[in-house]
Amino acid sequence: MNLKEMLNLADKIVFEKTGQHLDDLQEAVLRGTIERETYKQIATDFNCSESNVRKVGAELWEILSKQLGEDVSKSNFRSAMERLQNSNVLNFAQDVVVSGSFNVCGETKHPPDIANSHPPNQETNNSKPTKISHQDLSEMPDLGAFYDRTPELATLTTWILQQRCRLIALTGISGIGKTALAAQLVQQIKDEFEYVIWCSLDESYTLDELQHKLIQFFLESANLQSPVTNQKPLPLIKYIQKYRCLVVLDDIHNLFSSGELAGKYKDGYEEYRLFFKQIETLYHQSCFLLIGWEQPREVPQSESQNTFIRTLQLTGLDTAAGWQILRDKGLGEIDNYSALIHRYQGNPLWLKSVATLIKELGGCVTELLLDDTILLPEDLKDVLEEQCDRLSEIEKQVISLLAKENGAVNLGKLLENGRIPPSDLLNALQSLSRRCLVEQQANLYSLSPVLRQYIKEL
Repeated sequence: MNLKEMLNLADKIVFEKTGQHLDDLQEAVLRGTIERETYKQIATDFNCSESNVRKVGAELWEILSKQLGEDVSKSNFRSAMERLQNSNVLNFAQDVVVSGSFNVCGETKHPPDIANSHPPNQETNNSKPTKISHQDLSEMPDLGAFYDRTPELATLTTWILQQRCRLIALTGISGIGKTALAAQLVQQIKDEFEYVIWCSLDESYTLDELQHKLIQFFLESANLQSPVTNQKPLPLIKYIQKYRCLVVLDDIHNLFSSGELAGKYKDGYEEYRLFFKQIETLYHQSCFLLIGWEQPREVPQSESQNTFIRTLQLTGLDTAAGWQILRDKGLGEIDNYSALIHRYQGNPLWLKSVATLIKELGGCVTELLLDDTILLPEDLKDVLEEQCDRLSEIEKQVISLLAKENGAVNLGKLLENGRIPPSDLLNALQSLSRRCLVEQQANLYSLSPVLRQYIKEL
């Protein structure tokens, strides 16, 4: 459907419900939505406030949702109109005229009422027909209890649904909860997309293999919908341009080399660089969410004016969520729990590990926690080892220097060691920061107490 057809059909549906045609602002909102403008852009074009545009939009989505029997929003308005065109409802909705009648070959007839066209015994207020939404979440892990990440969920939802970001990197140190957050996010927004797929990248996923997997997903979904159609595969970019898709790539760090600075592709995986650049720069209506300890070097870590690519680095949970983890592990009576949560930086995996150790030893080690002792259970060491083994030699030297300091240290003091050339030191610090192993505040660098203790024990 072209823009004019969508506007005409929307006008007829709104008139059937309200008895009034679209006014200028309503039409501007729908036109801007079809052209994938933000509410802010629509408000600027129409010379009115963004809040007024949002209010009008909300009213339109409510009307359309009630009339079509499904949730219609700014993100799926286009696809909803296209589905309507291909549905049986179109038999009358397309021909409804202002007078409440329609004309076929010169003969005037009265159409059925859209709102009351269901069979007598069918519930109409709460029932919703199944959307044409294809989802493959077979590789998405079930991680059990989810601990509050309300601000992060809100940020990601805004980036994806409202700002239409095309490439989002979700990063953070091991155990911080990246995959758990992404899984919760997908469950909340998956119905806003026509296609949703979760891919866990292991070391065998070359770009060709990934593209083949995704294209097969599109083809199989299309064949289920129209089994008689024998479609020829298109290039992947064509599918994500044609459909509104959400693609989650978990464990993205498996694309990169160990023993090198962060984000260097392994041999045979360099084509991902151009692929991610295409996802960012070519026009499409989809979103790729990348999850991992490392991210591609072409994905900036800092905030950018570019509205199509973003990075969210996760930090630890707050004290309330950390306390819930300790309670779930049976440590409901532990003293000074807030200090323990702070010491392990609210990292869910770290807290679960040390809580299990304390519980299995009958709580007798809690006395050690009073003097700021850092306990490193073996399973926690294994997790840290897996990430630290990926470091280059220069990164290992720098992280050893930082581990010798009890607090944050400035760049000048690090340069005083004399053994590491300044350019190498700066590159190593940048790489360690991208791995979320080094914390930076202004010109000061430090390690978390847990990581410092781990490095000291090596």
